[in-house]
Amino acid sequence: MPTSPRVATTTAPTPPIQAISQGSSPLARAFLWHRPLMAVAALMVVCAIICLIGAFVDPRQVLGADTWLKPLKFSLSILLYCITWSWLIAHLPRFSHLAHTTGTVMAVALAVEQVAIVGAAAAGTTSHFNVSTPFSTALWGVMAVSITVLYVATFVTTILLFWMPLPTRSLTVAVRAGAALALVGLGLAFLMTGPTAAQLNDYQGIVGAHTVGVADGGPGLPLLGWSTVSGDLRIPHFVGMHALQLIPLVAIALNALGRRVRLLADDRVRTRLVIVAVAAFAATLAVLTGQALSGQSIVQPAGVFLAAGWGIIAATVVATAVVLAAGARVARKIRREEVSS
Repeated sequence: MPTSPRVATTTAPTPPIQAISQGSSPLARAFLWHRPLMAVAALMVVCAIICLIGAFVDPRQVLGADTWLKPLKFSLSILLYCITWSWLIAHLPRFSHLAHTTGTVMAVALAVEQVAIVGAAAAGTTSHFNVSTPFSTALWGVMAVSITVLYVATFVTTILLFWMPLPTRSLTVAVRAGAALALVGLGLAFLMTGPTAAQLNDYQGIVGAHTVGVADGGPGLPLLGWSTVSGDLRIPHFVGMHALQLIPLVAIALNALGRRVRLLADDRVRTRLVIVAVAAFAATLAVLTGQALSGQSIVQPAGVFLAAGWGIIAATVVATAVVLAAGARVARKIRREEVSS
């Protein structure tokens, strides 16, 4: 009796994130995504706790704000940044070695940045734009280099995301667009590094500013510290950077609703809604940037920026209604065809 030919088989190597046993905790599995980035994320948790303690026990202020408020905000922001990129890099099917390398570079750059910020807070001085002493100048130089390195590494990793398949088209669009907008938001930080007119006329050891039109340190929003009397470039920088979390959350929410709401069951409808969200976010980021550069406070919108804000809201509502109406028509047509067949 003839025997079937033996077929040679090869066993693909098990990805690191799948090598851990099913009984392990979600936190342990998460640390396998990208160890350097997750290590920095863990460091940010510790740093946030230290900053909270510092805020309660240290009464000092820097430029009118609690000394430990700034490093606390950076701790939380970097925490989100590291976890998000760690997950994305771990699930890239191609260029994984390059992505892991750029992720490691990102982790080192973020750690260096935060060490400088926390160190300046402990010393009771400013970290950004401070060139008043040789040590402060060297510290600001290190931070400038680290943020530039972070931008380049993020740029490369963002390009790699365009080879990342995701379960649905809507989530794929959300992740790619969110990463691109986050890169724009990160780049907006460079708008703060140039000297202001007042600094050129009267040099006081500070080169660069968060606010436009007034010196840093005036009245600001609680916790966030964003200026309530002038333009503040931290706003578009912060909003843009976290597009990588916000826009995918829209897609995730729509996917979850699609299991319960028949109108959203079609991923084409969800994808169009994600595109509407991306357009609205991009337009909002542009308006926030223009408003900050013009010196107008976020809490006192007026003129073209107020009109643009309402225009974005109206356009988003109309576009959403159009997408849902078109989806409803298609759904009704499919139901009729199902009944007739």
